[in-house]
Amino acid sequence: MKSYIAVRNVEEIKNVTTADKILQFYKSLPSDWVLPPDIELLYPFDQPDTWDCVTQFYRKYFNDDQPRTLILGINPGRFGAGVTGIPFTDPKTLLEECNIDNPFPKKYELSAIFIYEMIKAYGGKEKFYNDFFISSVCPLGFIKNGININYYDEKPLTQAVKPHIVELMHRHIEVAVNTQRVYSLGKGLNYKFLKKLNDEYAFFDEVIPLPHPRWVMQYRRKSKDTIRDEIIDLLNER
Repeated sequence: MKSYIAVRNVEEIKNVTTADKILQFYKSLPSDWVLPPDIELLYPFDQPDTWDCVTQFYRKYFNDDQPRTLILGINPGRFGAGVTGIPFTDPKTLLEECNIDNPFPKKYELSAIFIYEMIKAYGGKEKFYNDFFISSVCPLGFIKNGININYYDEKPLTQAVKPHIVELMHRHIEVAVNTQRVYSLGKGLNYKFLKKLNDEYAFFDEVIPLPHPRWVMQYRRKSKDTIRDEIIDLLNER
């Protein structure tokens, strides 16, 4: 009996997919982070509707054992991943682009519009998600006075979350596998933080900065197609 159980467990390990790893990653994110008193944690993964969306999405696009390259945004916002649990995928995009129905108000989020235009230009969702896993330097978001705040906006917040970021970066790598390079969505403070972190811990061989989608849509919309193509060229270099 013991030998049968051992063999069965080995087979279970062999059959673990990238989707399984991602779902376990999100399911095990702690919700008890100690933060500055005026900042609250944005934690959507304990909501059944959100978890259903997350499960459907990753089972649909990551149900294999192929290695991925990480693309890391900043942290979730309350209108995109803070609702759906899926980075850069708002409820309307989740329905219209991924054909995953959901009960959330169908609103667009600017970053999601650009990301899915980029995904389409790259070759489509199946091709893109077969190559990349989009997450965030900090996989949980933050709210202060009812609005989004980034992990790097205030020093006390950065200091409070850095140990979590370090721990979760190891787990990101367990999911994505590829450590030759990582892409930072954001050429400014997100890249600066990630580059410094990588210099300290040597998670990746190289950190590549990319323009942040919201910056593109707010300040460079007329050039967004050119910027999109430049990003795709960088992604194809992996």
